[in-house]
Amino acid sequence: MNATHSDIVIFDGTCNFCAGSVNFILRHEAQPDLLFAPLQSAAGARLLRQHAFDPDDARTFVLVSNGTAYTKSAASIRVAGHFRGAWKWLAALRVVPRPLRDRAYDVFARNRYRWFGRRETCMLPTPELRARFLLE
Repeated sequence: MNATHSDIVIFDGTCNFCAGSVNFILRHEAQPDLLFAPLQSAAGARLLRQHAFDPDDARTFVLVSNGTAYTKSAASIRVAGHFRGAWKWLAALRVVPRPLRDRAYDVFARNRYRWFGRRETCMLPTPELRARFLLE
């Protein structure tokens, strides 16, 4: 799956697991193609509203790819398609029926703060990665 800079991951910047996932993506993507927007940022909130999501309701991360918004397991599988090496095989989870994948995703999402905690402030990128994050 080839990404363009129209591929944007909108994530909960105060969720420890979500911020860790962004760092995982950054370490394992085949090409540095994905952009990132915390939903707490002006850019993230604007993108969510453009795709009919409530920025105050952080139940899933959203991947916007070529103007289409993907959520839950569909977003995760599409992101996995950007990985290199063996991590790319996570995209094979698409063979599991979506209702089952999304049910597991929902259970995880409901418990992520309890299991992994949350930050008081939004994750901020390092100066080297700043160009990959949409904040304004």
